Amino acid sequence: MANVWTLIAEFGPMNLLLNLLWFVLGGWIVLLAYLLGAVLLCLTIIGIPFGVQCFKLSVLGAAPFGRQIREREPPGGVIALIMNIIWILLPGLELVILHLVLAAVFAITIIGLPFAAQHLKLARLALIPFGFRAVSMD
Repeated sequence: MANVWTLIAEFGPMNLLLNLLWFVLGGWIVLLAYLLGAVLLCLTIIGIPFGVQCFKLSVLGAAPFGRQIREREPPGGVIALIMNIIWILLPGLELVILHLVLAAVFAITIIGLPFAAQHLKLARLALIPFGFRAVSMD
C-alpha cells in the first residue's frame, strides 16, 4: 500500500490516473517495443549504448505523463550527433513511425488528444535520444 502513495506523491493523482490509462490503452505496446529493441541491441558490444538508451526510453514509454524532455547540461556535442545518426539508422526510424501512427489513432477523438500529445513527445525523443533526458515536472 505504501507503493501506491509513493506513486501518487511522485506523479500526482491526475498524472497517475493518466499513466494508468496510458498503459491500458496501448502503453504496454510501447513498453514492449522498446524492451524488444533494447534486448536486440544489447546482443552486440557495439549496440550496448543504444540498448541502454532503449531501456531508458521504455521506462518513459510506460509512464510518460508528468515528465518533460530537457536537453542535457552540457550538451552532447559531436559524439551525441554521431550516436543520434546511428540511432536513426538502427531502431529510431521504426520507433518514430510507431509513435506517429499511434498518435494519429489517438488524435481521432478529443479524449485521445492527451495520449496523442504524449506519443508526439516520445516520437521526438525516439528520433534523437542522445543529448536529452526526461525529468519530472515540478
